[in-house]
Amino acid sequence: MKLVIQRVKNASVVADGTLSGAIDRGFLALCGVMEGDTESQADYLALKTAGLRIFTDSEDKMNLSLKDVGGKVLVVSNFTLGGDAKKGNRPSFIAAAKPPLAETLYLRYVESLKAQGIEVETGVFGAHMEISMVADGPITILMDTKEMGK
Repeated sequence: MKLVIQRVKNASVVADGTLSGAIDRGFLALCGVMEGDTESQADYLALKTAGLRIFTDSEDKMNLSLKDVGGKVLVVSNFTLGGDAKKGNRPSFIAAAKPPLAETLYLRYVESLKAQGIEVETGVFGAHMEISMVADGPITILMDTKEMGK
């Protein structure tokens, strides 16, 4: 699984013309599921997301997590994170998991975040979405279970 986590002041997602999720302070998490990913990887990334200390404390050090600041997460599925543009100009998406595996693990990540007491909003899996956000920092963190040895 791959995540792109952006610290935001606010973020929202509109799916097929309808607002499906909106948050104030927290993370916008783009979630890409790859072929061969597992439920344990989804749980692991949710644990890492919830504990990620990228909010500043009173000494302006990135030392606080979502729980510490009462932050929320807007999770949006994004199969293009599985894109490979090494050859040519048109990316290949062969590595991206197909439904229903992709949807199952995307939802597992969401539910695992909620189980840790994190408030979560989502986009709509498989829909065309428009995302609006105000980045805070900007602070962007990439997580890839392949690179993390999971």
